[in-house]
Amino acid sequence: MFRKIGSSIIFAAASILVQTPAFAIDSTSLEFATGNKTKMVRGGLQWNWDKQWYSSNGTHIGGYWDATLAQWQGNSYQGGNGSKQNLTDLGITPVFRLQNDNKRGFYSEAGIGLHMLSEIYNNNGRQFSTNFQFGDHIGVGYVLNNGWDLSFKIQHYSNGGIKHPNPGVNFAVIKAGMAF
Repeated sequence: MFRKIGSSIIFAAASILVQTPAFAIDSTSLEFATGNKTKMVRGGLQWNWDKQWYSSNGTHIGGYWDATLAQWQGNSYQGGNGSKQNLTDLGITPVFRLQNDNKRGFYSEAGIGLHMLSEIYNNNGRQFSTNFQFGDHIGVGYVLNNGWDLSFKIQHYSNGGIKHPNPGVNFAVIKAGMAF
């Protein structure tokens, strides 16, 4: 079932990518996260789809691509307290956002993306079986009039049942972004 869902997500993301006329970077972000005795810092570049779906009462569903590079530091590598694991995460995520038509104020968003880890994660009793992971998130945020975007999201990493074990890991994420 997860493979079918994953294939559908990849197909949807690819079709949106093909329909996006240009890849002009619209914003940048810096994120800090923690979960499962792991800290993460992530930088990102975003470009908007400039599409509006389900417009109503000054709001619509829009979206953007989020290309990210992250560094993870686990503090319980292979279950050893204080033993460290550092790895790098390269990701691309299509994100859908319910937002005001002027793209300011409160919003909510959700996305499911593709991530490649530099090595297999093994921290605090959670060992992945693949370097490839899906990263899904839900979040809420606020865009200020000057373009600053502040948000909080919950993110889950899992390989979608491609290979076992597949314990997944969850992060609480704080994001600060700036639109150009």
